[in-house]
Amino acid sequence: MSFPQEKSELKAEVVSHKNPFTTIPPQPAEKKPGQLPPDKVRQFFDEGYTVVEEFFTTAELQHCRDAIAEMVDSLAQKLYDAGKIKYLYEEYGLFQRLGKLEEEFHGANIILFKCQKMPKAFQDIWCNERVLNLIEQLIGPDIAGHPVWNLRTKTPRSAAVDIPWHQDSAYFSEDSYDHLIPTMWLPFLDAVPENGCMQVAKNGHKSGNVAVHTCCKGNTWYVMLEEEEMQKTLGIDPKKDILTVPIKYGGFLLFNNLTPHKSLQNNSNDVRWSIDLRWQSPHEKWGFYDIADGIIFRSSKDPYIKPDWDKFLSVDRKEIWQKRHNKQVQVEDPFDTTITGPWIGRWEIVNQNIHTEAFIKIIDTVST
Repeated sequence: MSFPQEKSELKAEVVSHKNPFTTIPPQPAEKKPGQLPPDKVRQFFDEGYTVVEEFFTTAELQHCRDAIAEMVDSLAQKLYDAGKIKYLYEEYGLFQRLGKLEEEFHGANIILFKCQKMPKAFQDIWCNERVLNLIEQLIGPDIAGHPVWNLRTKTPRSAAVDIPWHQDSAYFSEDSYDHLIPTMWLPFLDAVPENGCMQVAKNGHKSGNVAVHTCCKGNTWYVMLEEEEMQKTLGIDPKKDILTVPIKYGGFLLFNNLTPHKSLQNNSNDVRWSIDLRWQSPHEKWGFYDIADGIIFRSSKDPYIKPDWDKFLSVDRKEIWQKRHNKQVQVEDPFDTTITGPWIGRWEIVNQNIHTEAFIKIIDTVST
């Protein structure tokens, strides 16, 4: 396995899928709870996205909110015990507390983003039977969870959590480029423009192209897709195709790995919490640089298959990346806000920052 940055073979060319994700697969003969109506399935393949409304109950999502609150509490205690903050801010609720921690310790949102262990409430959403019935309509009866998932810690007015235009495939290795990876973007409150809801560029998948991205935006670890490149390579008309997509609590945004998307800045006073979860066929490559495998949820050959959560949760993708590619890594500072990953080496670095410099150091260490 090699990485472009190691051999100065940066991705600077458009990569085309042989079969753009525009063909609706055969639909299940059986009607099942959670399935999308035909017009929503058609929109997903025609335009590259669809909005699913009023899907989850308040009770289902409350479990997720409670899990996030526990993660924030654990972070607050860790910062407090280390003398990084003077107050625990226990009187603040789920949508304010991380923001208060961020005000006192800049980078608290990044630390929480880095140090995520998937709680059971998220697992239950990911393999929810109604969700899998829906995903079956998109990729068929054999369904696995893709190894990349994230809890988005979008605190107010923080550039560190403002994600620029990109295609998900730009973060994956090329062995994922030939198959569909649907993404669910699920907010834990009403997501509106003021608090940083999503934008999508509809029809951006129709060319089958993974456009040329660059790295990295500002002082972040995010790859970037310029609007000019979207127009040239993906045929996007910014005036017609770029859409702002509010999502009511209980619903979610569904899009594919070629659909350009970004988040708006959070200009509210609340943390805009969300998770993104992905699925694909277990018969395809995972597309994550051999760092981690996915988790099988359904098999047409074994209707009684159960997810192997112990195996999946035993893998820390960031830890493996560090161990594999930085032989001299020492015990990491638990409050370090640097993030590196293999995607940084796939694209031309046009903006150096602490994250790109850390990545280059990792590659330099490996090569010595």
